[in-house]
Parts: sequence; C-alpha cells; structure tokens
Amino acid sequence: MNININSKSGVPIYEQIEEQIKKMILSGALKEGESLPSIRGFASDLKISVITIKKAYENLEKENLVYSVPGKGFYVDNPNTEYMREKETRSLESDLSEWIQNAKEIGIGKSEAIDMLEILW
Repeated sequence: MNININSKSGVPIYEQIEEQIKKMILSGALKEGESLPSIRGFASDLKISVITIKKAYENLEKENLVYSVPGKGFYVDNPNTEYMREKETRSLESDLSEWIQNAKEIGIGKSEAIDMLEILW
C-alpha cells in the first residue's frame, strides 16, 4: 500500500494514514473485503510505531470503513460511500467558507478568488 508520510506537516501520522486509506476506500482503490497490511508489517514498512498504525486502523474501524477479525487482521468494510462522500463534501464546504471569509477580510474579490481557484485546479 502506497502511503506518504510528511513528518513536517504538523498533522499527526496516524491521521495522515487514516485520511489516505479513507480516500483509497472511497475512490474504490481498496475494495470491500480486501485486507489491509498487518499492523507490524505496515509499521515496519513505514518505519513508524506499531501503536500509530493500530490507532489509525481503530479509528477507521470506528468510522465503519474497516473491520477487524481477531487473529487475522483488518479488512475493508462495505461503507456507505454516499454518506461518506457527503460528509467529506460538507467538510470541504466548511473549509471553503472559512477561506472565503479570510479572502474577503484581506480584500480579495470574487473574480480574483475564482481566478486563484482555476489556476490551482
């Protein structure tokens, strides 16, 4: 599994792992029933603590994105992808609303903001 860790981002490593696995599940890159790497093996591959992987997997399990089988490991669950996409969209809308407010406060107009979005897109 290709996970990129940025130790300088300020985002906890377990959250980086969670988010990347979540995106793989929602995009269909990880399919229902597919096994995730073992906690120990994954930790070794990424050169991080077993506890960090365990926390990421447990948080994904709380979101019903994966399930565990004792003695076997963690597997991709059959998440309600429509609900998860809606949740992600609402989060993005919230972030965008905050960005728009900040842009207004420093005098960036709508057309300039749209230009910025098009350039960054």
